[in-house]
Amino acid sequence: MTGSPDKRTAAGTVDFGYQQVAAADKAQRVRAVFDSVASRYDVMNDLMSFGVHRLWKRFLLSQTGLRPGQQALDVAGGTGDLAAGLARQVGTSGRVVLSDINAAMLAHGRDRLLDAGIVSQVEHVLANAERLPFRDASFDCVTIGFGLRNVTDKAAALASMYRVLRPGGQLLILEFSKPVAPGLKPLYDAYSFGVLPALGRLVAQDADSYRYLAESIRMFPDQATLETMMREAGFDGCRHHNLTGGIVALHRGWRY
Repeated sequence: MTGSPDKRTAAGTVDFGYQQVAAADKAQRVRAVFDSVASRYDVMNDLMSFGVHRLWKRFLLSQTGLRPGQQALDVAGGTGDLAAGLARQVGTSGRVVLSDINAAMLAHGRDRLLDAGIVSQVEHVLANAERLPFRDASFDCVTIGFGLRNVTDKAAALASMYRVLRPGGQLLILEFSKPVAPGLKPLYDAYSFGVLPALGRLVAQDADSYRYLAESIRMFPDQATLETMMREAGFDGCRHHNLTGGIVALHRGWRY
């Protein structure tokens, strides 16, 4: 199966992994997945990626161009890895907002940032990426890491992120994508549908959620399609960087 932009069918359904579900139900189903895995999310990230997710996130942070005193928004920020890095970049004179639609993930992220001593400049907001509750042109940079594929209406989320960016601001999307390295795809598929659910069952006591996560990756738009979607949302200068043979890609776009 190959990914494509989310489009409601005549019956009003959307993809939830390889299933078709009512568009109105997808957010609730995604919320249930992350309610289930929130307490083990960080441990599973390290196990699933052999720790490489930290390098992917570090690369994103190296591309923000943020300076002390600026403002950044991390959408679907979950447990706060990117928000912590953004906070260090903008300093105590800046502002970072960590938003997520899932209360359990948001609470876990707040606890992690408190434990790391990163408190004063980070706000936590329960919010849907499709309808961000912030004023127009509020942020110098918006990031979303491994969250866009779980959004019901990705075009609406891209438009919402564009709206809250200031002129000259940048959107950075870190997401699983389509392998481009020769011979990588069959190995990646075997790992995703064999090892990941088994790890989920052993570590998080939840194989089904990790099976959904593997399926959601396959249904996500490929690199070129996501660039097109960003342009359609109004972004300029859109480009992407393949990481780990295209298993992950960092997409960038600006509001000029």
